[in-house]
Order: sequence, then structure tokens, then C-alpha cells
Amino acid sequence: MSLGRLNAALADEVRALEAAGRAKAPERVIVGYLSPEGTRGPRYRLAGSEKLFIRMNSNSYLSLSNHPALMRAADEATHEFGVGPGAVRFIDGTFAHHAELERRIAAFVGRPAAKIFNSAYTANLGQALAIGNPRTFWIGDELNHNSIIRAMRISGVPKELRSIYKHNDMDGLSARLAEVPEGTERVVIIFDGIFSMRGDCAPLDEVNRRCAPYRHRFPGGLVTVIDDSHGIGAYGATGRGTEEHTGARADVFIGTFGKAFGVNGGFVASSPEVIEAIRQKSDTYIYTNPLGVADCAAALAALDVVDSDEGRSRLEHLHARIAQFREGITRLGWESIPGPHPVVPLLVRDTGLTKVLVRHLYDNGVLAVGLTFPVVPRGDETIRFQINAAHTEADIAAVLDILETAEASSTAGV
Repeated sequence: MSLGRLNAALADEVRALEAAGRAKAPERVIVGYLSPEGTRGPRYRLAGSEKLFIRMNSNSYLSLSNHPALMRAADEATHEFGVGPGAVRFIDGTFAHHAELERRIAAFVGRPAAKIFNSAYTANLGQALAIGNPRTFWIGDELNHNSIIRAMRISGVPKELRSIYKHNDMDGLSARLAEVPEGTERVVIIFDGIFSMRGDCAPLDEVNRRCAPYRHRFPGGLVTVIDDSHGIGAYGATGRGTEEHTGARADVFIGTFGKAFGVNGGFVASSPEVIEAIRQKSDTYIYTNPLGVADCAAALAALDVVDSDEGRSRLEHLHARIAQFREGITRLGWESIPGPHPVVPLLVRDTGLTKVLVRHLYDNGVLAVGLTFPVVPRGDETIRFQINAAHTEADIAAVLDILETAEASSTAGV
């Protein structure tokens, strides 16, 4: 059959996205990596450019992707078992590396059991399929990640069984809890630990306090679910994330190996009963091949690093570079959202100026993400910077110098 009509219709839809300012820019292709040397951190080459770039838009907060121990572990596992599992988990696609990674990540986040997925995105979908039922009411933060929103949709949660509270508004959470209809069997409160565009964290201790009066109201339980993909490994005194930072715990912990751990894959950690329900009920776990053993072996090596003196040293260095960058943008007169997380938003609050600044950064060898209207509301235009442990003091100083020399800075009153 001809694709002519479909192609034309899809082209019209993409043009509509472009006209609305919602289309994604062409993807840049990384074609080269230069290892750190002296006072210089790593640099990247892009297709079509001879320039060397500092990445200020990477989720690899501890900069473990190029760590020799991770690469060696992945290589050894691949030579032993090959590059792919050859089957889904329940059809003999489970290798020793899968089981060991589940054991280790459960212990790392202080849970008795865990199940790994190809990504945190599919982990979110999987947990919703496992713990929800037609009599479950869902409550979420308005800034929850797309994967959480999709999790509710894929598990068939109707509008009358879900509600939203304003971002980190605990009075709003209490109000939503009070409005849960009589006869509801189970309630799930789900939220990001670190909100990826802002770098602020959920007040988990206060969430638990607001939930306490309702814990025994629902016969199927009141369950808190945290997706701490941006927190785990990079946040808290030992990298245990938002729970460590707030001194509180959620009932279900979702995370990723694809950010601070520098590898790939996601996980859900909770009680043995929750994890067995995931194994039995979660389509995104049951019907797809798992991670290859190379990813699992590398993630295990990453856990070793994070839990070592080297890991704590990387975390300390990361925190120092975050403080350096935050102090610098304050000195330059820019506005941000306070916090110790590696995500540092620069609140430009003007679409045109944001685009000018992002281009100025690019022209001077810095990769950063600009968020402009209509992707964000007018007045919320932001450049998201992400600090990582491979950035040196000289790197951060160079980025601050580039911001200071931006011609557009005078327009912002800097």
C-alpha cells in the first residue's frame, strides 16, 4: 500500500508543531570524545563542527560513563554471555547479572526487593500496571514527568479517579486527599523526587505527614510512589537521593541507572509483594527483552564506585562545582531556583533572550538546553544547566565568563 496520504498527513502535523513552537530541533550527533586533561574536563565533537564543546546538558551527574571499571565490567560480561539476552525474562532471559543487580540496587535504596527494566520510563509504566486496579484513586504533582502521566493513561485510570495538586503544594495535597470519593479501595500518591526542569525536590517528609491521617481510611492502602531518577546517585550525603536529603521514605521507589550511574536501565524497589506483582502483571516487564548483561555489569560496577571513597569524592567535587556555578550566576545577577541539585535553572523569563543566550553559549562551545514559550508559560523561559563531576573549576569559570560576555546580557539588566 502507498504511504502517500499518510506521509502528507504526518507532514502537516509536524508543520503544525513547528508553527506552534513545539517541534524538536534537529538532533546533534556526537562524533568525538576527548578525555579530561589537566584543568580541562571532557570535551565533545559534533557532526558538522570542528568546535570542542563542554556539555552542560548531560544527566550523567557523576560522570561514570567513561569510567574504566564500568567499561571493563561491560566488556568482560559481553565476552562471557554475548551482547543480548535472547529472550524475555520469564523465557530463560534472566542471567546472573540481572539477579545480582536487582539484589544490589534494592540494598542500595534500603528495600528488600527490586525489579529492573529497560528504562525508568518503562518502570513507571510497569509499576502502575502492577499496583493499580479499577478502584484505585491516583494523586500527582502538576509537574510530574511525562512517564508518570503516561503510566496513569496506560493503566487506564479514568479522569474521575485521578487528581492533581499544584507543584509541591502540601495544602493542595491535603485537599485532594480529603476529596477522595467514599468507597475508594486504594490511593496512590505519585511524584518526582527531583523535578528535572527545576532541580527542586519533593518535600517527602511533609508528604508523609499529610498522608498520615488517611493511612487507615482505605482498605487497599494509601501508597506513596517516588520517581527519583534525577536524585539517586547525585543527591544526599551518600547519593541515596531525595529520601536521604529529606530524611523520609516512600513506599515504592523508582529510579534509573541512566543518569548518575552513567549506564542504562531503570528499576522499581519496594516490598517483595509489590515486586512479585510487577513480575506477574507489568506488560513493560513481561513482554520485552531485558537489559543486556553488559549494561547490568556496568551498573553493578557503578554501584561499587558510588559506594566507595572515590564515589564520595566525586559527589563532594560535584557539590563544589554546583556551588561555584550558583555563586557565579548570582554574582552576574541571574535568577535561579535555590537548591543543591546538579540541575541549575537559569530563569531568563523572555523567549527571545533565551534563544539568543543559548545560541551565544553554543557559538562559544557550551551545550545547554533552552525552554521557551509555548513549551513553558510566558515568563517561565529557562536555560537548564546540568553540572556533573567531570566539570572542573576551570570549566565552570569558563561557562560563567561566556555568560558574562553575552551581548544579550545587557538586555536582561546584567
